[in-house]
Amino acid sequence: MAVAEELHFGRAGERLGMAQPPLSRAIQQLERRLGVALPARNRRGVSLTAAGEMLLHEGRAALAATTAAARRTRRAGGADSPDGRGNRLVLAVKAGASHELLRKLLHAYASEPDAAEIEVLPSGQCEQEEMLRDGRADVALMHKPFNALAGFDSEELTTEGQVAVLPAGHPLPRWSRNGAYPPGPGPEIHDQTQLAQLIALGRTMAIFPDSAHAWLWAEHTAVPLTDAPPVVTHIAWPAHSRSLALAGLIRTATRL
Repeated sequence: MAVAEELHFGRAGERLGMAQPPLSRAIQQLERRLGVALPARNRRGVSLTAAGEMLLHEGRAALAATTAAARRTRRAGGADSPDGRGNRLVLAVKAGASHELLRKLLHAYASEPDAAEIEVLPSGQCEQEEMLRDGRADVALMHKPFNALAGFDSEELTTEGQVAVLPAGHPLPRWSRNGAYPPGPGPEIHDQTQLAQLIALGRTMAIFPDSAHAWLWAEHTAVPLTDAPPVVTHIAWPAHSRSLALAGLIRTATRL
């Protein structure tokens, strides 16, 4: 992965803390084992073959899965019961969304026998998917059509309309995705508190699920959007999960 991303054996060696000759030998051994050429070397430098591109893509997925497994294993390490129940679950939620549902869920689950500790992890725009995949979260509240549920198991919880949080006539905010902002005239938003203040000051407007009423300030007005598609909230989790604590949380959520 280091060689494929740097396209330079010297820089890849520096990144890995190793000299270039053993790195070159390691790549050659990998090529012999797989029976394909991975980087192509010529006078212009290093480029990736089709096989190299494929291994980079698959390698990133494998490394991400290993990292996620390590994070979840550490959280499960506090389990001391014979049934293997972990003592902590991390629940990723979009900041400001589904507030009332989340409050009821946490209250109801806490009263369950053998309930695990729930750590609520507020996230930015559509970050719950990445948190589930890389192991920072065990479970998430996701919202269609904004979140993609592919690769996860999920249960549908609620359906609601959308509202525009005004003042009107101002450009929509732009949320950071992987540190970059899409082009546009609206302000660059880092978190929910900043957005709420800019709306209250008349600098922007935003569109939210109807449950956003729970956090609106006195300076905000919410106007229903009758032509907007409904927002469906799901509770989602990795399809391979075997956590008994997670199963209990999902049962509580679907019951509510």
